[in-house]
Amino acid sequence: MINLEGIKFDEKGLIPAIIQEEETGKILMLAYMNEESLRKTVETKITWFYSRSRQSLWQKGETSGHVQHVREIRYDCDGDTLLLQVKQIGVACHEGTVSCFSRTLGDTNMQDEKLVDTSKIYGQSVATVLNELFHVINDRKRNPIAGSYTTYLFEKGQDKILKKVGEEAAETIIGSKNNSKEELLYEMADLWYHCLVLLVQHDVSLTELLEELQKRRK
Repeated sequence: MINLEGIKFDEKGLIPAIIQEEETGKILMLAYMNEESLRKTVETKITWFYSRSRQSLWQKGETSGHVQHVREIRYDCDGDTLLLQVKQIGVACHEGTVSCFSRTLGDTNMQDEKLVDTSKIYGQSVATVLNELFHVINDRKRNPIAGSYTTYLFEKGQDKILKKVGEEAAETIIGSKNNSKEELLYEMADLWYHCLVLLVQHDVSLTELLEELQKRRK
């Protein structure tokens, strides 16, 4: 049985748990755990929380399928806050967004515009964009939406997806041969999108793809 000696629950027997996407570092949500839900999380390796309003345990994704596979659990220096790194299936927020923290308080974007642009090229936001797109595509497969192009691709199946990957690869080549930056960017974006669809079709995660790339780097 796991030793919870360093964990400090509050007077109601609860502790806040911050949930973070392992791949991107993106903060997904904050919820509360009691001792039972924490032990169930450790035991099952998926997140369980305590609902303060319903006063009962609940498993994240039990009805939606948007479960969180726990990779690591940390606690802070005071022992009164948990940090869980997870692999998020689908989206974290009940409103359909990847993260519950999708709103900005007033005009509080304090980053310099030039630094923001640089981070989009070299920083974590590149992974964030890909990860968010991957999760949206994964959600369309699990929860089809009428009129969605992504849903249409999954309904048509692998042959249609493969055809689109081939078409976009050919168009990317043409854009390069035309020495057109705009055309190249447009077609490569289409290619990357359809490649992500293909990954989801085969239930392959971005983590698995990155691990394969890391192997080749070594």
